[in-house]
Amino acid sequence: MKNTELNSYLYETIAAGFTQQILSAVLITGDKLPSVREICRQYKVSMSTALQAYYLLESKSLIRSVPKSGYYVSYTPQTNALPNQSNPSLYIGNENTSDIVSKVYDGISSDHIMLSLGVPAAALLPLPKLNKALTHALHTLNENGSGYEHVLGNPKLRRQIARLSSSWGGKLTENDIITTAGCTGAMLQAIIALTKTGDTIAVESPVYFGILQLALSLGLKVLELPTHPETGIEIEALKTALRKNKISLCLLISNFSNPMGGTMPAEHKKEVVRLIEHYHIPLLENDMYGDLYFGHDRPVNCKTFDESGLVILCSSVSKTLAPGYRVGWLTPGKFSAQIRQVKFAAAISSTTLTQEAVADFLERGRYESHLKKLRTTLNHNCLNYMEAISKYFPGETKVSRPQGGFMLWVELDAKVNTARLYDQTIKRNISFAPGRMFTLQNQYNNCLRLSYGLPWTDQINHAIKTIGSLIR
Repeated sequence: MKNTELNSYLYETIAAGFTQQILSAVLITGDKLPSVREICRQYKVSMSTALQAYYLLESKSLIRSVPKSGYYVSYTPQTNALPNQSNPSLYIGNENTSDIVSKVYDGISSDHIMLSLGVPAAALLPLPKLNKALTHALHTLNENGSGYEHVLGNPKLRRQIARLSSSWGGKLTENDIITTAGCTGAMLQAIIALTKTGDTIAVESPVYFGILQLALSLGLKVLELPTHPETGIEIEALKTALRKNKISLCLLISNFSNPMGGTMPAEHKKEVVRLIEHYHIPLLENDMYGDLYFGHDRPVNCKTFDESGLVILCSSVSKTLAPGYRVGWLTPGKFSAQIRQVKFAAAISSTTLTQEAVADFLERGRYESHLKKLRTTLNHNCLNYMEAISKYFPGETKVSRPQGGFMLWVELDAKVNTARLYDQTIKRNISFAPGRMFTLQNQYNNCLRLSYGLPWTDQINHAIKTIGSLIR
């Protein structure tokens, strides 16, 4: 291992240790941290490495520097309890929520503080470098990028996606990947290929509203299953559902789920793969948020443990790099012929220019550097958003504790109706996502989702304070 890689690992390890002590209240606001020289002696590292560890903690707003005095803890851990594990009814829900979804997304405006949008702010994206990559693609592609791609997608992009799969234990090749128009395009093509009208799919609850809208538009039935805010779908509930119901497809967001933010432990992912293999039911795994982890290592996914080809992994750069480029992909596994046929019938090929631009960005090694900065910023945002909720919302408020991604799930007193609350906040140019959007059943009316993809500012602090005041 090179010295630079070793130093990088050491300063992150030191910072992670202090982070854990602060978040578990072993260290509390006002406590003085060891001096830089003490860190050097204790961990046997250089002054530069010790300072990097403290700079990283500062960037997350966990500590502050006091001139001529040292470093002090500045973050107070939130005291809010976790939201309850969901408990949806076991009947097939069919209460269409398209009206409330349309209300929220028709209200998108540059004048509003969009805490409802599940995408990173443009300020967090490497737009100048992406523009250069797009210009380069325009000048180097045959026919200036105006021609069709191969039905599987841009070969260079597929090679880069295959290379990055090693971060979660994947052993993909470019031929294992089909590019799509974003992750939604990937899910749509897989669902069309593997289901027919009237079939039942099993999902987490609450679940991303886009999945519900897709299912309804294709005439599918949706079985919502109990989900824990930290560990994802309840395995026993999934076992029972597979045993008692005729399910055609399971669809899960295994890492930093939308909207709850939970991550299935690796053991649960192994068990899910074992279950689908036993019942021979395909799993469509959405892993758009997996690269946005706050810890030291990227979490694995269900595809990591797939040996049968039943797991179809789908992802995109929409949540990490360029939402509007609509560059996504999937690994079709044993269903390659069916999904390839659907893609050809629906789109013939993916967008040429944006695929090439993303491929160029990845090939030059810029993606990993960008992700590192983005993860640090999102972690910083998450801590500040949670602290503001703890400060401004009623004391009985429950808040999720995601370890990555950029979604917070907030559970309020049962008397609060967040759809009506939205009507009040939007008049003040503040938008959030009411919990009712994330189910086809009459539940989560007292919940809401906040995105911390917007940089932390006084304006954001005031917006959260305003929501809290309206709740009170």
